[in-house]
Amino acid sequence: MKKLIVLRSLMIAMFAFLGISMISCEIDKYEPVPVKLDDVKGNYKARLVTSQGNKFNEKIIEFTAKDTIITFKDFPVREIVKTVVADPVKADTVLAHIGKIEYKLDYQSKLNVDQNIIELTFQPKDLGFQMTVDGTTKNIVVKLKANQKGFFVGYDSSLRFGFEAEKINIDGVEFSPYQTIKYDIPISVKN
Repeated sequence: MKKLIVLRSLMIAMFAFLGISMISCEIDKYEPVPVKLDDVKGNYKARLVTSQGNKFNEKIIEFTAKDTIITFKDFPVREIVKTVVADPVKADTVLAHIGKIEYKLDYQSKLNVDQNIIELTFQPKDLGFQMTVDGTTKNIVVKLKANQKGFFVGYDSSLRFGFEAEKINIDGVEFSPYQTIKYDIPISVKN
């Protein structure tokens, strides 16, 4: 008789536990937090993939997004310099002496409520800097363009975008032959 009472109590406890666990699963629905245009603002750490033809390079960079501007405090010019200066030893010397180059990328943002993202449309300005090769200072102007929109994804608070260096001018003369350099940021997260 005592065994029957214990068995009955265990069965009741098991059914009660299963019932509660089934109810709690119904309640656990993911409700995304709606994004706001201000969510884009912040400091980011990003994976940058640069490509030129069949050459690829990856590195971690940082940038800041405020209002309508993304600011790179140290814009990656490695591929640009190595395109202009064919000798690898001289290119490395130029890169060692060039220092940090700041670049500001303008954008406009638009809220996409259906997908819980913010779409970014870029208006890149030309990137200008100077470099010294064999004792001669050259003025470099790089024409940047963005063919695709960028996205701030509300789910993981990440920013994704890309742009490319379309042309390079050296002291006012277009560099030729030239193969486009692509800058892709497939994922970046806020610090």
